Amino acid sequence: MAELDFAGPVLSEGGTWRFPPHQPLRLDSGAQLENLEIAYRTWGELNADGTNAVLICHALTGDQHVAGTHPVSGKPGWWTRMVGHGRPIDPAKHFIICSNVVGGCMGSTGPASINPATGKAYGLTFPVITIADMVRGQAMLVEALGVETLLAVVGGSMGGMQVQQWAADYPDKLFSAVIVASASRHSAQNIAFHEVGRQAIMADPDWKAGAYAEGKSRPEKGLAVARMAAHITYLSEPALQRKFGRELQRDGLSWGFDADFQVESYLRHQGASFVDRFDANSYLYITRAMDYFDLAAAHGGVLAQAFAGARHVRFCVLSFTSDWLYPTAENRHIVRALTAAGCRAAFVEIESDKGHDAFLLDEPVMDAALQGFLGSVERERGLSK
Repeated sequence: MAELDFAGPVLSEGGTWRFPPHQPLRLDSGAQLENLEIAYRTWGELNADGTNAVLICHALTGDQHVAGTHPVSGKPGWWTRMVGHGRPIDPAKHFIICSNVVGGCMGSTGPASINPATGKAYGLTFPVITIADMVRGQAMLVEALGVETLLAVVGGSMGGMQVQQWAADYPDKLFSAVIVASASRHSAQNIAFHEVGRQAIMADPDWKAGAYAEGKSRPEKGLAVARMAAHITYLSEPALQRKFGRELQRDGLSWGFDADFQVESYLRHQGASFVDRFDANSYLYITRAMDYFDLAAAHGGVLAQAFAGARHVRFCVLSFTSDWLYPTAENRHIVRALTAAGCRAAFVEIESDKGHDAFLLDEPVMDAALQGFLGSVERERGLSK
């Protein structure tokens, strides 16, 4: 387990922890980030025993605004169906924490942040980060908030990777863990899709070798294409067929390259709206962190060894039948490793035709599974009868 040395960061406006220079974030690459900032939000209150804290880890394009209203898009938070009064993660019962990952673009230190050494945005001088680096930053924040042990750490997709890293690196700080639609490492196909997105960004003339912050334009076209390509992987063919089929956007064909089909218009909208809230360089860095993720690699290639210290942690793993990005087989692999390590692991495969994005959508079975698991954890922790 990694040791933490917390020495009084300053809470600034907007919910950002600013850590002092003598407490840098040391990265897997050998570099370190000084004057680290982590943007976060909390809901509810930490109880007197400090036993009701729940950390939520976000996916690639998420951020700390898991509930409430997003300040940029004006839309509801990305997991409001799971987080809120009367929902599985409830501020009336839980002290809920969600932070923007290191490398992100919603307030945490990332490539768009100002490098104190130069007075300019880091751009590509920002060091390459890993999922483990993100979790180290979260661990620093959790300790800063006065939380010694988390009742649960919960995350889907890339968030599920962070949950696994928590179990491997900080098992003594966890009582339970929920991994949703995730994997213990990226497949060649996943890496390939990410590379298409990165190349789209870097091929945009406005990317300017990552130094676009110094000019007046951003690589919006490249980032939009990256988002469009990735978004296809979040869906399923049945879902696309049901929602769009071959329906036209207007009467008749354009006999050109306008968005003739509704699915084309939908993807263009996804790309255009994404560039308003996300930084292109952050997209490069975070997708690279996901590609580098291989939890077993540091443990002789044996995933069960990564979870050897987490035998006391209660695990819940959820997958979806139509998820081809992180299919059920990948999630079962995690469960088998947990079982081999002697961990207590519950597993539910949920029937859904919504693809990977099902974990963000209306899935009553997922709601019930998470509600039931957290309820049992609360009873074991003595928080409810």
